[in-house]
Formats: sequence, C-alpha cells, structure tokens
Amino acid sequence: MSTQVHANLTEEQVRTISEDLGEPEWLLQTRLDALEALGDLPMPSVIKTPGREWTNLDALEYERFVDPLDRAQEKDRIEAEGVDVLEWSEALEQHGDLIEEQFGSVVDTERDYLTALSTALFSAGTVIYVPEGVDAEDVKIRTRMNSQSLFNYTLVVAEESSSVTILERQSTGEAVDGNRFYSGIVEVVAQENASVQYGALQNLSEETYNFQVKRGHADTYATVDWIDGNIGSRLTKSSVETRLVGDSSESQIVGAFFGHEDQHFDIASRVWHEAEHTTADLVTRGVLDDEARSVYEGVQDVGSGAWDTSSYQRENTLMLSDDSEADASPKLIINNHDTEASHSATVGQVDDEDLFYMTSRGVGEESATNMLVEGFFVPVLEEVAVDELRDDLDELIVQRLR
Repeated sequence: MSTQVHANLTEEQVRTISEDLGEPEWLLQTRLDALEALGDLPMPSVIKTPGREWTNLDALEYERFVDPLDRAQEKDRIEAEGVDVLEWSEALEQHGDLIEEQFGSVVDTERDYLTALSTALFSAGTVIYVPEGVDAEDVKIRTRMNSQSLFNYTLVVAEESSSVTILERQSTGEAVDGNRFYSGIVEVVAQENASVQYGALQNLSEETYNFQVKRGHADTYATVDWIDGNIGSRLTKSSVETRLVGDSSESQIVGAFFGHEDQHFDIASRVWHEAEHTTADLVTRGVLDDEARSVYEGVQDVGSGAWDTSSYQRENTLMLSDDSEADASPKLIINNHDTEASHSATVGQVDDEDLFYMTSRGVGEESATNMLVEGFFVPVLEEVAVDELRDDLDELIVQRLR
C-alpha cells in the first residue's frame, strides 16, 4: 500500500521544500512527523455500498508520478479590499503566529495516508485572512498545474463578524507525459458570527488523479458554505465537511459533477451537528456518460447535545449511458430526539416521456437530451450564490454536452 510512495520520498526532499518556503522550525517538524507517519497510516476510507467497494486507492502507482521537487505551477491570487490573500512565504512573515495556531486545527495532518503526504510535501500554499468586521467578496485563487504532481494547501481564517466569498479554480497547463497527481487541502475557520462561502471548480486534465479534503469549523452564529464542482480528472476522491461547533451555526454543501469516458468520482459530504439550533443543507447532482462511474456518501451526524437541529440532504445522479455506473449512500446518525432531518438519493436515466415529448415536437434526440441535462443541473446551479462560479460551471457543462 503506502510503502510504494514512501520508498520514493526522503527527509532531504521535505527539508528542501520547507527551506525554499522560509518556514519556521515548528512547521518543518510537522512536515517531518507527517513523513514519518506514512508507513503506519491507512489510505483514506472509501465509500462502500452493499457488495461493493467502489474506489481502490491502494492500486494507484504513485511512485511513477509523484515527484516532490517538481512543483511547477501558475498561481493567481486576487484579493478583496480589507482581506489578506497571501502566498505561503509572505503569509508566514505577516501572520506567523496565526498560522501556527490554526494550521492543522481543522484537518488532522495525519488523518490518513494521502493527507499526511500532502502535509509533508505541499508547496502551493495560500492564506486568506479576514479581519474582524470586514465584508469581502470576489477573492479568487486560480491554480494551473504544470508539473507531474502538485500539493496545494489553503487556510482561511475569518474573524468575528466578518464575511468572505472565495472562488477557487484548478486546471492543467503545460503537457506532461503520463499520469499526474493533484492534492488539495482546505481548512476554514469561521469565528463567531462570521460567514465563509468557498466555491471550487476542478477542471484538471483527465490524466490526473485528484485527492481533496475541504473542511470547516463554524463557531456560534457562524456560517460555512461550500460549492464543489468536479468536471475534470481521471479519478476524484473528494470530501467536503463542516463541523457545526457553535450554537446557531449553519452550513450548506452544494455539489455538482459531470463524468464521461472512463472518469471516476468518489464524492463525500459530511456535517457534524455538535451545538444547539444548528442547520445544514446538503444538495448534490451529477451526470454520467459513457463508462463513467460515481459513488456518493452524505452523512448528517447529530450529536447528543445538538438540540433543535435542522438537517437536510438530497442527491440525484442522471445516467446517459447503459455502461455508466452510480450509487449513493445517504446516512443519518441521530443522537438527539429534538431533530428535524431528512435524506434522499436517486439514480436514474433520462425520462423517456420527457424525451418523447420533446422529439415529437421537432427537437432532435441529441438536442433534447442536452436540454434535459442542462435542466437537471438547474436546481443545483440555483443554489450557487456566486454568479461567476455558476456561469463557469454552466459553461463547462454545456461544453461537455457538445
């Protein structure tokens, strides 16, 4: 399993990355601890449905395309007034104490093998710091991957009574022979009465194995909302998670994916209700064509102290091909009777009656199918409050159809 990659890594490589970024001793030690832990850590848990384990991460031959010192990339950061959007070295100089306090506080640096690998090797880092009382929109991060492997890390800290909207895009630049590996870790800290909306659109090349964890902690009256769009990659393993740790905190997780050819999506949305009067809404829609595959798991975990909880989940997958495969595993874990919760999931094909209705009125079958697919995504797109992200996602869907 993990020894394949571990044999290809050295302490010297990790020290080189840390030295190039001008990191303090505590962070270097965190990297080295993660490197040392690799041999004992399991791969991330994968989604299982009755009789099937959908994603075999152990089978990936990472040693063939993970090069720790090849980290070529193009990174654009667009900041909003009053917000610091800083590359890693600059962030350490300006907010070193804040980073030391928050780094790894939301995502355990050794929670599994691939997270620890990213901790040890990340070189594409961004810190977004929103001071108390600041309201900001249109913070943007664009990452273009020009190397065989790239390890990305993003830390968002929104102080009390602040708000920020962030749009992240991931794509592939210069051609590289063979497979690629992209890893992205996002930690969001939303302090009391803060609001963070984080939208991500992944359109990596279809030779890329994509591993991402996005996780947020919402304090009292705070909101952490996620929008997670996946169009590219060969295989995507994505987990989007929120812990509602403060009273009256809220989270919405909106997901959309469109797979074709031999793409594989392993998508998880998870919310933990840990305080009173918390609210969560999970909504995901996906489309599969050709021999693409997807599996989805949504978990709403209501703790014993989470009185007056509202938690909702719905996931729908549309299959355009008889050769595509999909399954979904929505779950409710409820330990408090004062809870209003529901979950649903459907997997199906284009409705024959809808298709017949449109073709009988002169619309060609391909055009009719495309129109129905675009309409299928509308309920998700309507949940996307960031206009630019909604338009970009809609455009990529249209491109995929045509």
